[in-house]
Amino acid sequence: MKFAMSYSCGKDSTLALHKMLAQGHEAVCLVVCFNEVAERSYFHGADKSMLQRYAEALGLPLLLCPTNGEDYAQALESGLLQAKAIGAEAVCFGDIDIAENRRWEEERCQVVGLAACFPLWRQGRAALVQELLALGYRCLIKSVNRRLLPTSLLGCCLDEAAVAVMQAAGVDVCGENGEYHTLAVDGPIFRRSLQFKLGELLESGDYAFIDIS
Repeated sequence: MKFAMSYSCGKDSTLALHKMLAQGHEAVCLVVCFNEVAERSYFHGADKSMLQRYAEALGLPLLLCPTNGEDYAQALESGLLQAKAIGAEAVCFGDIDIAENRRWEEERCQVVGLAACFPLWRQGRAALVQELLALGYRCLIKSVNRRLLPTSLLGCCLDEAAVAVMQAAGVDVCGENGEYHTLAVDGPIFRRSLQFKLGELLESGDYAFIDIS
């Protein structure tokens, strides 16, 4: 089956893409919703230059869906239609167990006439983190809720030591409640490691971020 990957650049969508490819399906493109105001991808904050490097490292065309947030659904549907035009039969998402998010994504796919795939669905949050680490993926911690996790994790690789810090803090080690976000930079499906540099630390409300470009 040919599919488009709804790609956040984070650990979950990367693992979902890995699983689809391992099952023998063919990826035709990456679909990324792009914040026109911030000039970065939604949620994980990759800029255009980094997104293009993702496309090159993963060997897949990049379909950007520019949106100001208010037209997010329409922007994603437009991108999915472009994916359909180049052969996608389905769209893959990295959701794990939040039913409301899954329903919304299924609705977007239904509008454009594509199937929706969720290869991580209900496989266990902690178990998926351990699988990701066992497969050898390298994911940098891009943001943290500083009320829950120390900012010293920013820019660090998600590994057993980072997981231990999260467990000690009593938070979900998968970050499904927004405890942290990652950027995947290397692993089995990458043709080459993603080159990056760490920048300044920023704070906004409960959250702290590190600029990765």
